[in-house]
Amino acid sequence: MSRAPLLLIAAGGTGGHMFPAQALAEAMVAKGWRVKLSTDGRGARYAGGFPEAVKVAEVGSATFARGGVLAKLAVPFRIAGGVLAALGGMVADRPAVVVGFGGYPTIPALSAAWVLRVPRMIHEQNGILGRVNTLFARRVDKVACGTWPTALPAGVTGEHTGNPVRQAVLDRAGAGYIPPGDYPMSLVVIGGSQGARILSEVVPAAVAALAEPLRDRLRIAQQARAEDLPAVVQAYENAGILAEIAPFFSDIPRRLSEAQLVISRSGASSVADISVIGRPSILIPFAAATGDHQTANARGLVDAEAAILIPEKTLDAATLSTHIAAILGQPAAAEAMARNALAQGRPDATERLVALVEALVKKR
Repeated sequence: MSRAPLLLIAAGGTGGHMFPAQALAEAMVAKGWRVKLSTDGRGARYAGGFPEAVKVAEVGSATFARGGVLAKLAVPFRIAGGVLAALGGMVADRPAVVVGFGGYPTIPALSAAWVLRVPRMIHEQNGILGRVNTLFARRVDKVACGTWPTALPAGVTGEHTGNPVRQAVLDRAGAGYIPPGDYPMSLVVIGGSQGARILSEVVPAAVAALAEPLRDRLRIAQQARAEDLPAVVQAYENAGILAEIAPFFSDIPRRLSEAQLVISRSGASSVADISVIGRPSILIPFAAATGDHQTANARGLVDAEAAILIPEKTLDAATLSTHIAAILGQPAAAEAMARNALAQGRPDATERLVALVEALVKKR
C-alpha cells in the first residue's frame, strides 16, 4: 500500500510567514496528505496552531540581521548544515512538493528541493518579495502572490492567490456594509505592534478636530501598545469622545464588519482582512518596513479606489481629520469604497494555494 504524498512546508519565524503556512497545512491534511513543517526555533513557537498530524522539524538556519561579527560569520556554515540535513531528509522521505513562505529557515528546504529537482513553490505575503523569496524566485516552479500587484524580478511570473485569512474573517466575508449616516458610527483603528506610537498620537487628535456633529456620532475602537495606553485614553477623555482602547482586540473580524471606516497600517494580513470583509480604509504604511513593502501592500486597494493612503512622513492630525470627514461625510462614496475593497478580496486564497500544489504534482 503506497503512502500518502508528502508536502514539505518551509516557513520563517514570524507570524506573517507562519499563518499562511498553517492555512495550507490544514487544507492539505484535510485532503489526506502528509505534511511536514521545516522551520527554526522561533518558527516552532508558532507551530502550536498547526494540525497535530503535522510533523515539525527544526532546521539549522540563521540571519545576517542579528548577532555580532562572529554570529554573522557563522551564518553560512549553519545554513550549509541545514541544507545537508534537508537533503538527507528528502532522500529518506521524498516530498511530492516543497512550498516556502519566506524567511531564512526556508533556505535549507528550498535549496535541497532545487538540488533534487523536487517540485517547489514560494508564497510571498507582501507586495515586494522578501530577501529569501527574491533569491529563489527564479529557482521555483511557481510564485504565489498574496498581494497584488507584487513587484517581481524580471522574467518571473506570479500568480495572485491572495493571503489566507482566519476562519473568523471568512465568517464575516462580504458582510453587509452600513454606510455613514445620522446615527452612531464605528471607527476601528488597528495599528499593529511595530511603529504604532504615531497612530496613538495622531488619531485621537484627528478625531478631536472633526466637526462636533460628526465627532459626537463616532464610537472609536483603537489598538494601542500598552505603554501608550494611558495617554491615548486620556486624549479621548479630554475631547469627550467615546473610545475603547486596548493593546489587542480578540474580535477584530466582528469590529471590522461593523465599522463604517478603518484606519490601519498596511501589513499584508490587515489588508487581506479589510479586503475580504470589504470596508473603506485609510492606510498609513509603516515607514521602516523593509523595502517599504507596506506601501506596496496598500497599492491594490488604493488603485481600486477602496482606500486612501497617507505616507507616514506626511501624517498629521489635520490631514487625517480631513480624510476621515470626507469619507464619513459622503455615504455613497464610502459605500463604493466598501464594494471596491470587497472586489480586491481573495477569500479563497487557501483553495488557490491548494490548487497550485496539486497542479505541481500533476505536472511532475
